[in-house]
Amino acid sequence: MADQDSVVEEIAKLNVDQLRQVKEQVESELSVLQDSLVNIRTAATRFEMASKALNTLSLQPAGKKMLVPLTASLYAAGTLTNPESILVDVGTGYYIEKSLPEGNDYCERKIKFLKANHDKLVEVAGSKQNTAEQVAMVLQAKMRQSSTTTEP
Repeated sequence: MADQDSVVEEIAKLNVDQLRQVKEQVESELSVLQDSLVNIRTAATRFEMASKALNTLSLQPAGKKMLVPLTASLYAAGTLTNPESILVDVGTGYYIEKSLPEGNDYCERKIKFLKANHDKLVEVAGSKQNTAEQVAMVLQAKMRQSSTTTEP
């Protein structure tokens, strides 16, 4: 709580123009953090879907006909030749051959990593949101104060 009080005291020392700049900067940072949270949630969801697909794939016999996704909306006909071996996209166009359990472990580790980062970002975003609210309150108070001192 003492930290917040010192932040409010520092904010209160700024003039209206400086407060506006700080408010814009904090809101911009908050927007970036919120975009990052959305991206992390999306990535975690994709890894969860991949993990479920691996579990489904493990139940399929060799020789099974299936559709292979090439993009989000383009699929090609294919045949499952070795259900025990998969290619894992590790980013920037690199793929690694892994067994199904190794692939599932990879997905689970990524999900855990992303959720930990998500939790950290939620804390940072909450702190930025509090700062933005404090700056806005001080700015409004100073604007009210300046308007009452300029009135005849």
